[in-house]
Amino acid sequence: MAKRSSKAIASTPATARDESTVLPLFPSRSGWDPLAGEERRDQSYLRTVKPQNANQKALMDAIATHNLVVALGPAGTGKTYLAISAAVEALEEGSVDRIVLSRPALEAGESIGYLPGDMHEKMAPFLRPLTDALADRMGAKRLRALMAEGTIEVAPIGYMRGRTLNNAFVVIDEAQNCTYSQIKMLLTRLGWHSTMVLTGDPDQTDLLDNLSGLADIARRLEAVEGIAVARLTERDIVRHPLVASMLTVL
Repeated sequence: MAKRSSKAIASTPATARDESTVLPLFPSRSGWDPLAGEERRDQSYLRTVKPQNANQKALMDAIATHNLVVALGPAGTGKTYLAISAAVEALEEGSVDRIVLSRPALEAGESIGYLPGDMHEKMAPFLRPLTDALADRMGAKRLRALMAEGTIEVAPIGYMRGRTLNNAFVVIDEAQNCTYSQIKMLLTRLGWHSTMVLTGDPDQTDLLDNLSGLADIARRLEAVEGIAVARLTERDIVRHPLVASMLTVL
């Protein structure tokens, strides 16, 4: 009887909902994992990113031909994804030695309270959109390896001062949540043989009124030779069609 019971238990397949298989968001004992809790499935870098509209093509061309690009547009227009894709492509072909990602650690209108862990663990929720895009382009396994060896670096904006970023592809995401002085500091980090892309939506800042410096910076940089300012609109949104419809009335 006991043998039959043990066999029955052994033959019962483990389900995906087994609580013992759930990984914590912040695995402090095992080291930071930007994709903790997800299926460990490698993904080959096979797909070629193609523009879905004229403004996306203009943005991709600007990144390919300029060392500094400011990409403005509403949510869902592909600004961040195209910047990440260009960064991965540059790393793959050897044009740069590393990718540097930075994003303001600012909650979207609410306080999420104290976050446990070291600097990387605290920044993980804010940088998740960037790591998601990177994982989509190069696979989760390779992403973790490159982050562990420092080829892909996550740098909070507060830690960027004083640095010179040579031979790097730098992506500054959600720049509308940076002040004028912060963006000025970030822009002046650009070093030799590097490309920097700032992305953001000036109409969706989480800062107090008149504190965001993105719109002013973009207006000033448009007159500078060698710098591209790409502007996307609601018509360029590639998410659910309702997103574009909502933004016309919200």
